[in-house]
Amino acid sequence: MRKINFLGWMLIGWGLALAAAAWADEAPPMVAQQVSPSAWYVEGVSALGSPANQNFISNAAFVVTPAGVVVIDALGSPALATRLAAEIRKITSQPITHVIVTHYHADHIYGLQVFKALGARIIAHRAAKEYLNSDTARLRLQVSRQELAPWVNDDTRLVDADEWIEGEKRLTVGGVQFQIKPVGPSHTPEDLTVYLPSEKVLFAGDLVFRSRIPYVGQADSRHWIAALEKLLAFDATVIVPGHGPLSHEARKDMQLTRDYLVYLRESMGRAAQNLEPFDEAYKNTDWSQFEHLPLFRVANRMNAYNTYLLLEQEAR
Repeated sequence: MRKINFLGWMLIGWGLALAAAAWADEAPPMVAQQVSPSAWYVEGVSALGSPANQNFISNAAFVVTPAGVVVIDALGSPALATRLAAEIRKITSQPITHVIVTHYHADHIYGLQVFKALGARIIAHRAAKEYLNSDTARLRLQVSRQELAPWVNDDTRLVDADEWIEGEKRLTVGGVQFQIKPVGPSHTPEDLTVYLPSEKVLFAGDLVFRSRIPYVGQADSRHWIAALEKLLAFDATVIVPGHGPLSHEARKDMQLTRDYLVYLRESMGRAAQNLEPFDEAYKNTDWSQFEHLPLFRVANRMNAYNTYLLLEQEAR
């Protein structure tokens, strides 16, 4: 393990040296921000993935223990994961022993191969296996190789977990306990949250979007709303969301995501029940309480359409 990690860090240094000029010109800054005595996170930009931001549009976190570092999510490109590993290296010389994947969306997993090369053990929910081995995942990676080049390229690959879990799991590293809890199907079928009870930090993945419109996609919004209530059962004083800044007021800061999902279901549900065509329903819906938020113009119509289709199916 130590030999693998030593070689891994040498590769990181080599990669950083080669790409330093490009990163300085193109990439948004990545700075590890301390969350609690042992936990840190990096915050992605509120934008769509692009070559300019290296697909740095989501958050990732890590916890330093006496026996190693546990990373939560791997970011959206190998270059970003390399930068994250370098940030970790600034704080500790401990090896990266585990990566916990909150879900298998591209902006959270395309960096996994970097941590795998460092010898980290990857943990994820078994429900992700179907997606990982699907044509959808393969085609998505092909498109990303074109749209996010050179940061996502032919060398970027999908990485399986070393341990697929189905129920709750307690992981202990260096005497520090992590409570890993499935909360899907919500944002995805495989959603996991990670709780650090000793410091009351909750890593919520994409169940929580702060200060921006959530990406709904094919989400089960009804279960997502219920899952947000489950998050409040944790005695967390700080929440690290999948996107956006830290939350120190759990109920208040989850309210935006919850209210948005509820409004989508109510407005699109009425339209679907009344057999109102989607284009007409969308035009007639009052979006004023959300249209000021980042990514509204990019994501809202797609979110509404997917919710409309979901509510049509639920009504059958």
